Formats: sequence, structure tokens, C-alpha cells
Amino acid sequence: MWKSPTMYFLVGGLTQRGLSRIQNVSSGYSTIMHAQIFNQRAAASLEGQHSSQDNSLCQGKTDGGVRKHQISENISRKDKIDYLVRTLLDLKDSKDAVYGALDAWVAWEQNFPTASLKRAMLILEKEQQWHRIVQVIKWMLSKGQGTTMGTYGQLIRALDMDQRADEAHKFWEKKIGIDLHSVPWQLCRQMIAIYYRNNMLENLVKLFEGLEAFDRKPPEKSIVLRVANAYELLGKLNEKEKVLQKYKYLLTENESPKKSKRNLSKKKNKLAFLAQKGTSSG
Repeated sequence: MWKSPTMYFLVGGLTQRGLSRIQNVSSGYSTIMHAQIFNQRAAASLEGQHSSQDNSLCQGKTDGGVRKHQISENISRKDKIDYLVRTLLDLKDSKDAVYGALDAWVAWEQNFPTASLKRAMLILEKEQQWHRIVQVIKWMLSKGQGTTMGTYGQLIRALDMDQRADEAHKFWEKKIGIDLHSVPWQLCRQMIAIYYRNNMLENLVKLFEGLEAFDRKPPEKSIVLRVANAYELLGKLNEKEKVLQKYKYLLTENESPKKSKRNLSKKKNKLAFLAQKGTSSG
């Protein structure tokens, strides 16, 4: 189970008087602000205390019988997310400030709040706060959290939108592109598009050729067209023609096979109806 490093400070320094005070604090933002102030004081009071006393307080319950995550339970999930988003938007552009705010925010949680952070990032995305999204994801990764292909894809997209394509490329090389045999095509398509938009054509064709080495075929024509254009711009006309020839079935496909069969069946039915109508008329 994930445990916030700040939580130890909160629990370790609680006194009977402090517990009574926290229990009476109302929910909402006032709860957060009062508890944060108290948390800072509790952390300061830890200095000089014996480890035996710390251990006695760091159990499931404190002396007053209040569980250590009760403060968090008094605040709704929506209020926590809104508070975090507003805090991140108001902060100056400082990595230390953002990381500090995130550390303080997760101190309330018994488990790492991945779902809440994803919702917060969706709000930041609507506000086009790509730089903040990058900072939040990097903070998550520094905690050993969010190590999924979905999070990785969100990071390289945010880096691209934040005009940091070179950094997106480095992250791809380090974390995603090390095993092209299993990387989802969705991520590959995303990275090919980033390379194409940022004129990183050598990287684009290298990625495509790496995928082909594992006999992985592109699922759609947009990928083929970008690769072909990249070869042309690099002066590799033979490679361009080979790609177009190899995947010409994608370039001539205007509709899915199911839709094509459905349209063909309708056409046959229409012809049969017209033939029958012509016979009855005669």
C-alpha cells in the first residue's frame, strides 16, 4: 500500500489537543487550510522526540481513537480535485512549487489518488495547461506511479503541445520505444505524427522501419502517407515507392470490409428488384 511521506509527520506529531481541534474543523477548503497549518506545526514538533513515542502514535488509531486518514474523509473528492486544479493554476512556473503542492495534496490520501489526478489533468487539458500536465505526470513518475502506456502517451502528447518535441523523442527512446514488438499502434501512430509535424523525418522512418522489422503492418493509410512523404522529403524515392506498393491495399480502401459487404448486398437487392419489376411490366 502506498504511503505518503508527509503522512508520517501528520500522525507522528498529533497530540490529544490537536486531535480535538481537527475533529471539529468543518469540511471544504477551510478544513484543508487549518489542517495544513496544524500539519506544519506537528512536523516541527517532531524534532527531539523519541522514536518510541513516534511508533506508539503511528498505529491504525491515535490515542483519541481517530483514524489517521479521517481528515481526508471529511472532504469530498470533487472538492479535493477542484482545490488541486486551482492551486496548480495559481502557482508560479516553478518545479519545486508544483511538486511541493502535489506532495501536500496527496498527504491526505491513504492510497495514491491516481484516478483523482487523471480527472485533474483532464481539467488542465481543457484549459490547455500542457506545461502543468507535464509537471504533474513527471511528479507521478518520480513517485513510481502512473507507469502505464496510457500515462506515457499523455506525457508525449503534452510535451508536443508544449513545443518540446525533442524531449518527447527522448522519453520515447527511453521508456516506450525500447520494445517495438509490443508497443500499441495507437502510441506508434501518435509518435509518427509528432515526428512528422516537427520535421523529425529521420526519426520517423527509423521508427517505421523498426516496426516493420517485427512484421508489424500499419493499420491505416494516414501512417503510410506520412512515411511515404518522409521518404520523399529525405530524397529516398525508391523507399517511398516500395512503401506505397507494399501497402497499396490501405490506400485504395475507402471503407471498412463490413460496410463494403453491406453496400454490395444492398446493390444486389436493388438490381434484383428492378429486374423483377421489369419482368412484371412486360
